[in-house]
Amino acid sequence: MYAYHLTGAGLVLLGIVTAIAALLGPLALDVIDHKVSDDMLNQVTGADAVSLFVVAPVTIAIGWLALRGHPAAPVLAVGPAAYAAYVSGQLAIGQEFDRYTGNVEAFFPLYLGIFVLSGAVGMRAWSLTARDRLPVLTQRTARIGGIAMILVAVFLVVGLHLPGLADAWSAEPTSDEYLENPTVFWVVKLMDLGIVVPVAVATGAGLLRGALWAQQAGYAVIAWFALLGAAVTAMAVTMLVNDDPAASAGLAVGFGVFTIVFALLWTWLARPLFGSTFVRSASVRG
Repeated sequence: MYAYHLTGAGLVLLGIVTAIAALLGPLALDVIDHKVSDDMLNQVTGADAVSLFVVAPVTIAIGWLALRGHPAAPVLAVGPAAYAAYVSGQLAIGQEFDRYTGNVEAFFPLYLGIFVLSGAVGMRAWSLTARDRLPVLTQRTARIGGIAMILVAVFLVVGLHLPGLADAWSAEPTSDEYLENPTVFWVVKLMDLGIVVPVAVATGAGLLRGALWAQQAGYAVIAWFALLGAAVTAMAVTMLVNDDPAASAGLAVGFGVFTIVFALLWTWLARPLFGSTFVRSASVRG
């Protein structure tokens, strides 16, 4: 029970500092002055909105469950922790430090704290999630989850990143996204193509093959993708609202659909975790 309480306290703290970082940004108080172009600032604002109104409350709620010793808490916690690590890492290093004015360097300790805390909480929650205690996914659910992950990977590679990479590798790049924010451009490409896509392909393939390890990973990855999808959708919508020249209605719709799919999958997977059978089984084995 001590491990649950420690994890719960970490999750509550993570939710609070995530909300503070979002409030300090361009969404609300504008205390953190990011060193990016005005167009890129639209994306930061959209991500901050999801961090404040979705991720922070969800993380705190899961922390409250952990403090109560609920066995569903560790299963649910990994996704929000992965989101916090992904976003805080991008905001810490995805800046044009020598191109734009700002004060974001002064808030590096805040982003570093979120990054470290999310990693610690996520790993601890993962260690508390025993594979043999989780409800076994039905073949249909595993197939839907696996197909959705493979589609996300294909969409990220072919629909989102390859066009930008082709432009950046050309003799005369024309994309404002690359020309105005090259560091951000390459950081996002590295994290999406080096982390998100491989995780999606591996977990999706594992679910389609019926691998047990993929079922445990699926709980975390589906939650992570639901939150990431919400953030990217909010970025795209913010860009459209502010008449950003790089805005894309197709991108907003595409990621909106993926967000809904993964949010529904996460909700579907979470339902049995609150049933009496799972709670009683986890209590007996724990």
